[in-house]
Amino acid sequence: MFTVSASTLRRVLWLDAASGFGMGLSHLALAEPLSGWTGIPAAWLQVAALVVFGAASLAGWLASRAEPPAGGVRLLVAGNFAWVAASLWLAFGAGLSLTTLGLGWVLAQALLVLLMAELEWAGARRTQGLAMA
Repeated sequence: MFTVSASTLRRVLWLDAASGFGMGLSHLALAEPLSGWTGIPAAWLQVAALVVFGAASLAGWLASRAEPPAGGVRLLVAGNFAWVAASLWLAFGAGLSLTTLGLGWVLAQALLVLLMAELEWAGARRTQGLAMA
């Protein structure tokens, strides 16, 4: 088990927010071409963008706090773990004909989200420990 300082947690939260907004914008602006390249239906990409905007907004708000509230970070972590599970379902259980690029994209972003969730979880445990002390 490792620990994450408050400043590192805030950096991870900023990364989560920035990458989420970037991905959401690309999914909205480029839904049709991305659909062709990945094999993911354009409507799914657009709905995913709206979900990601919500999570990115939460991450940005948490990152803007000097000491991000542990409860908010745990909520974000739960959402990130749900995103990873949904990504694995999309890759292997949705019955879509993903392209090689699409499969690689889904798995790569799931891995990045999993890494951020783990770091955020470590930060939430640290913050919670400080609050109990």
